[in-house]
Amino acid sequence: MTSAEFISPAQLKEEFQIEGITEPSILRYFETLNAVEFETTAALFAGNGVMRPPFESDIVGTDAIAAYLKQEGQNIKAYPNTGIADTLENGDIQVQVTGKAQTSWCSVNVLWLFILNQQRQISYTRIKLLASPQELLSLKSVQPGT
Repeated sequence: MTSAEFISPAQLKEEFQIEGITEPSILRYFETLNAVEFETTAALFAGNGVMRPPFESDIVGTDAIAAYLKQEGQNIKAYPNTGIADTLENGDIQVQVTGKAQTSWCSVNVLWLFILNQQRQISYTRIKLLASPQELLSLKSVQPGT
């Protein structure tokens, strides 16, 4: 028997892809986030990297980002669809990705904005929900199991 016979179908799946994005740290962000590997996700950030989730203040530093994800990210799956990347004047890369985020009780359109430093670490990310105020209020009033 060869080792190939012991590979599960999940291991054979295609590499994570986002149309328009080839930057490995961005692809790895979504892979690790969806795999609930929050320490690995946080390690993609620069030491003083910043995450700005919806309805939250900036979360600064890899330890704080990992702690936040462990607390808030357990039941969230990200489904990025398309993206664009631009090199900024200082050599950093700005990446915008659109897609959906799914929780146990709702799905919402999302824009992720990333800034990668010259070492290709995430120095900043902002997660913006793309919904009207009325949609956001209705999401807030919905409770799991209802």
